[in-house]
Amino acid sequence: MTEPYPTPRDDAQLVVFDFDHTLYDGDSGSHLFAWLIKRNPLRLLAAILATPLLGPLVALLPTRRFGISGYVWIATFGLHQARDFNKVIDQYVLKHEPQIRQHLLPHALQVFAAHRRAGDRVIVATGAPPELARAILAFVAEQGVPVIGSEVGPRLGAMGATRHCHNEEKMRMLRERGYGDIAIAYSDSTADLPLLQAAKAPVVVNPKHSRVAYFGKVLPAGTPILNWGCPGRGGKPLPN
Repeated sequence: MTEPYPTPRDDAQLVVFDFDHTLYDGDSGSHLFAWLIKRNPLRLLAAILATPLLGPLVALLPTRRFGISGYVWIATFGLHQARDFNKVIDQYVLKHEPQIRQHLLPHALQVFAAHRRAGDRVIVATGAPPELARAILAFVAEQGVPVIGSEVGPRLGAMGATRHCHNEEKMRMLRERGYGDIAIAYSDSTADLPLLQAAKAPVVVNPKHSRVAYFGKVLPAGTPILNWGCPGRGGKPLPN
């Protein structure tokens, strides 16, 4: 039986983990929404027709949230309440448990668990729906960790992001919940530069190869840039 983690003291250091490409190899939200779209021929057709417009929006950081919101609307058309959306998420996670487990990065989970054993205050801050990250972490007995994610609500007959946990907004959401003094932050993405720059000790994990040099320029000298076993991504590989 797994030993319970110690309850963090109020003055314990705060450690923030991104989720996608940090604990999870891939984009968990995209996997969820792709499943929702593909299981319905009309949604699939709508997504194909919309891709010439939405695809370029997703590709560019300033417009990414608009493109993603378009695909989310297509994927969730017919859902009218956040609780119904969360039920669909739980259904997806249970149905795809073997595949999802393969996306979880073992070394990342070891680091995550080590912080919890040390009594650190650990939180996940992700652009994915928070229920998705919670359900996936439950597979590896990491329940009880606060998760901040993109908030969703009814929008034109479907679900839409009412607040996207992304870039500067992620930091605002963290601060609003009392998580302002960050000791260590782990993320793969330049979208999380505000988070990494706010941390006393930023750690870049699994970045795109094309962004490694950029991280080296904009973050303090000596910032670790690591690869935690994420194929196709940059960073110093794990020792054999």
